[in-house]
Amino acid sequence: MNIETLAIVLFDGFETLDVMGPVEVFGRLPDCKVKFISPEGNKKTSSQGVAIETEKVTNPQYKYLLIPGGQGTRPLAIDKEYIYWLKQQVEYTSYCMTVCTGSALLAATNLLNDLSATSNKLAFEWVTSINNNVNWQPKARWVKDGKFYTSSGVSAGIDMSLQVVSDFYGLQQASTIIKSMEYVWNDDASNDPFAVNLA
Repeated sequence: MNIETLAIVLFDGFETLDVMGPVEVFGRLPDCKVKFISPEGNKKTSSQGVAIETEKVTNPQYKYLLIPGGQGTRPLAIDKEYIYWLKQQVEYTSYCMTVCTGSALLAATNLLNDLSATSNKLAFEWVTSINNNVNWQPKARWVKDGKFYTSSGVSAGIDMSLQVVSDFYGLQQASTIIKSMEYVWNDDASNDPFAVNLA
């Protein structure tokens, strides 16, 4: 299975590494295009001041989607119009990935109901408050359930992305990317040094 195009949802206040970490991974795949999308199709600026032009998408058209986190997820998680747009995009996908608090936006669509997921442990209390019908995992670097991959905070998106590459293209392709990035992959989803205690 090949990922011909990965669409990344952008919004003002996204977390830069949530986006650029996975871009670094998927951008090294042969014939994989990365696109940045939004409902408006304008420039979106990260919390760190990185500005990226987006493609306006109304009707769903991308089978592989990634939703980053960041401070911008807070107002969007309660924006009914935005969540309706996002739900349409996600329903169309074959696979959907989230990084950090991007899982809060996905949870707000109710498409994670009765499924397992994780998120940024520093924002775990807020994320889990968005939807208590999700089987939130307090100790997980990333979680795969059905067509969804959700990951913990910021840099965990790189580890999750490498797992997606390994699942889709094989471990050898993932290893090639790891070497080219000079990256030390945490390939154990249960190895979560930032886990939270919910007791």
